[in-house]
Amino acid sequence: METVYKYALVILLLVVLFNLGQALYFMMIDKDGSKRTVWALTRRIGLSILLILMVVLGIWMGWLHPHDVGQ
Repeated sequence: METVYKYALVILLLVVLFNLGQALYFMMIDKDGSKRTVWALTRRIGLSILLILMVVLGIWMGWLHPHDVGQ
């Protein structure tokens, strides 16, 4: 279960980065005031919030173990 959860987190992170790149592309290409950039950034924010909640859940359930740097 832990390995599948970690793969899901990595895939979600890649989707977030894809949406960020998509927003950059739309921002450079669209000149007519299209809302595609806004929607791409809105999806990125929603997916980033989901990613953070998944990390918190993974730590709470014991599937992810944060390191003790500086301890």
